[in-house]
Amino acid sequence: MSETESLSELPLNKSNTTKSVSSEIPIEIEIVSEEEMALLEAALAFASVPANASAICSPLRGFHGKARSIQSITVVSKRTFSGHTEPDIEDSGNFATTQKKNKNNESFLHRFRKNKGLSVTDITSTEWCEKQMEFVLLHAKRRTNKAMKTGSARHAKLEEEVVKKVKVQVKSKEDTWALKFLNFIIGANQLLFEGLTRELPIIGFAEGVWMVGVIDEIRIPATETDRNPILVDTKTRVRDTLPAEPQRRNGRLQLMCYKYIWDNLVADNFPSQKFFDFFTLNPYSVLSEELRERTADSGFPADTLDDIVRLYRNTCSILPPAHDQLLLRYEFQKDNSLLGEDHFAFDSDWLKNQIHGCLEFWLGEREACYTPEEERWKCRFCQFASICPTNNGLDSTPSPTNTGPDSTPHKHELE
Repeated sequence: MSETESLSELPLNKSNTTKSVSSEIPIEIEIVSEEEMALLEAALAFASVPANASAICSPLRGFHGKARSIQSITVVSKRTFSGHTEPDIEDSGNFATTQKKNKNNESFLHRFRKNKGLSVTDITSTEWCEKQMEFVLLHAKRRTNKAMKTGSARHAKLEEEVVKKVKVQVKSKEDTWALKFLNFIIGANQLLFEGLTRELPIIGFAEGVWMVGVIDEIRIPATETDRNPILVDTKTRVRDTLPAEPQRRNGRLQLMCYKYIWDNLVADNFPSQKFFDFFTLNPYSVLSEELRERTADSGFPADTLDDIVRLYRNTCSILPPAHDQLLLRYEFQKDNSLLGEDHFAFDSDWLKNQIHGCLEFWLGEREACYTPEEERWKCRFCQFASICPTNNGLDSTPSPTNTGPDSTPHKHELE
């Protein structure tokens, strides 16, 4: 049976109308209250099941953002950070037993991501709590709520400012992947011509595994000398406070992953044959008639998945590396006002250490670690607290933001 995918059109002032695809899966992990932990669980649930919907982006207007050269967090209102400061998880040392798994067991990567690749959601969720990620994979029963839907609606609205979606039928997994690549091609062209794109699906090979994601926003700086794209992620918050360090750290990890994948792509590090083999795809499978018509209308005619992959690689080859300065934006969900911005620098060594630690878990090289003692406040809001061994020592220490809603996951990952 065919699946319905969403496509988006190019700007009306251009001669060609293009269409592409992006899947949507919430990935934010900035939860510090009971309501917000429920939202995180919903996001994790989406990360554990395949997504059917896709979206096509089209530039509707130009936009230019300014880069920051130093790491800083700018508060643009009287609102402040959460009062409790949490140490970085990477500095907390060994906080759980890391014994080797039985080699006869299949790894989580092979069991749950063989046909999808590892998403940036998976990486950030694993950094948040490996044990929770394990429970999500094994049980995958999650709930959502009104705050989650509100955050997703805000995200969709931001996308609609530059995207017009249409529907297209896909009849094979080759069609589905072709649409994802086409969405990237369209979004990249939008970035080059308009200076801004949003919800850009990205597929790359890094650290020996296939990784996928959807970048919130990419801007070209409005300067003559600096044309490296700036990667941006916007996070909505239920409370009018900025997040504590564990949430900020997780957001930084997310954006650094995107930059790492992006830079690998523009360096032409995309082994096409490995891609076809890993996902069991026929590169010469003829795309559906409707999809071939869409690619032709978009100005990127292609008959097979191999044609689309070649266009994808060619598009990546003309893109510059992403800017070393990355930007996290925090909005108050009630009125969409800007709470603050976190400008920070890409740290390659830190990122690789995080990814390698994550892959040890996903590749079955060790058991899942528990969240460190100083961040055990997360456990009080975890759906699996009652069956998690660490719950025995749970105390009543207040969370960084005390009580009440704090932030809402709204990001969508390509699966």
